[in-house]
Amino acid sequence: MSKKFKSIIYTRPFMLFVYYFIQIYSMTLRLRIVNETKWQNLLGQNKPVLLCAWHQQFFAAIRHFSTYSQFNPGIMISQSRDGELIAGVANKIGWHTARGSSTRGGKNAMGAMISHIKQHGFGAHILDGPTGPIGKVKAGAIKIAKETNAFIVPFYITSENAWFFKSWDRFMLPKPFSKVTLTFGDIIQFTDDNDKNSFESQRLMLETTMLPGLYMPR
Repeated sequence: MSKKFKSIIYTRPFMLFVYYFIQIYSMTLRLRIVNETKWQNLLGQNKPVLLCAWHQQFFAAIRHFSTYSQFNPGIMISQSRDGELIAGVANKIGWHTARGSSTRGGKNAMGAMISHIKQHGFGAHILDGPTGPIGKVKAGAIKIAKETNAFIVPFYITSENAWFFKSWDRFMLPKPFSKVTLTFGDIIQFTDDNDKNSFESQRLMLETTMLPGLYMPR
């Protein structure tokens, strides 16, 4: 990728282009939403919620997730140049972004995310982002949930027709006019304790719960 092209794709005009492209592209998808009411009822009861998804699948949810702006949602996004583009789109659809990841700026971003959920009660977390490995739940989701007493809601996306990229996460792009199902799984709540063994068992439990919803190509 040339330096000139790089200088273009990280500009605000290009971010707006990506935002409108996603909006138009997503309009071609035939969305089906499953089990959304249950966790939204928790928000109505002032109980914090953390949606959890795989990095592979987030694209198809972007347009629908704009409907959650009324809940003041928050999400962690890396400080990379690609993260800058994603954060711009997220902000455009009404999501607050805490910038950082396990590789850079993670401590401050984690603190900002925890503070956001304590104040607003709602957020989302990419379990294996930003660089994988695929299907590996990192510690962030457990820490956020335990610090905020948030209910974890597993979130999965399936598409009847999709392209899968040769990236670390086998990124999924539903083909235009495909039927896409956004499914919210059973609600999970972890107890607040300092037992490291318990923390790891909870991480593994979430990973085991989420793995069946991940596309794992051979």
